[in-house]
Amino acid sequence: MTDELFLPPRSFAGIPLQAMPFDTAKVVVIPVPYDGTAEYKSGAREGPQAIIDASQYLELYDAELDREISEAGIHTLPEVQPLVSGPEFMVERVYGIAKYLIEKDKMWAMLGGEHSLTLGAVKAFHEKYPELSVLQLDAHADLRDQYQGTRYGNASVMRRVWEICPVVQAGIRSFSLEERKFLQQQQKEPFYAEASNSPDFVPRVVSALSSQVYVSIDLDVFDPSIMSAVGTPEPGGLSWQQVLDLLRAVATSKKIVGFDLMELCPREGPISCAFLAAKLAYKLIGYSTPL
Repeated sequence: MTDELFLPPRSFAGIPLQAMPFDTAKVVVIPVPYDGTAEYKSGAREGPQAIIDASQYLELYDAELDREISEAGIHTLPEVQPLVSGPEFMVERVYGIAKYLIEKDKMWAMLGGEHSLTLGAVKAFHEKYPELSVLQLDAHADLRDQYQGTRYGNASVMRRVWEICPVVQAGIRSFSLEERKFLQQQQKEPFYAEASNSPDFVPRVVSALSSQVYVSIDLDVFDPSIMSAVGTPEPGGLSWQQVLDLLRAVATSKKIVGFDLMELCPREGPISCAFLAAKLAYKLIGYSTPL
């Protein structure tokens, strides 16, 4: 029997694995189906596959960039095996994978999965780029020192990242009193969602970043009218174009060394949410890999 009788394995943007093998790819997509510390609605473990499924229907040509972004070379790894022993063990698993791919000079594009996984990637990238800063696009601050018995869950991920490198938060519109006090101690203020219509919003965010940036996107940064498929939706939020404008500005003046796209819960919203996430990942690959 011939291969023509069978559909190929699902890969990001429908790019056949044999057409873009790991060794020659510039960008590696890493699906991590884990959501062990969801605070409200679980289901982010289903996010990576939903994004990859939706990405089959992307047009490879991007009118904004006037090129086929896939020409950068995109390879999709198999899903990372989750561990049930606790989020700190998954963080270490992600760290090990990120460290390996950094040594192979690959562009990191992680699809989550819950936001706690970001810590493992940042830890690895900071070892490579000591001046690294993190751009966190999120509705929530995620700065609790611990929550529900762990210091490594969703609610604490950026507190742990802050212990490694500077974090620039944008789109924030929900946080606890504990998190507010922490920000005051650090003498830092997030770039709140309600300020996103200001003409200086994007320049101010960009200027707060170092020259090397890891981008971490929790999809609840978007207004829930266009992104309802998240575990903890928040009223308000950024629009599609606002997020794209910010990301392109960052990529234009900084080096984006890697990114993640987290917290899609497909069961909580229409299929359009998975397609938005897939297109966002594809656009960010394009912004980060200029030809």
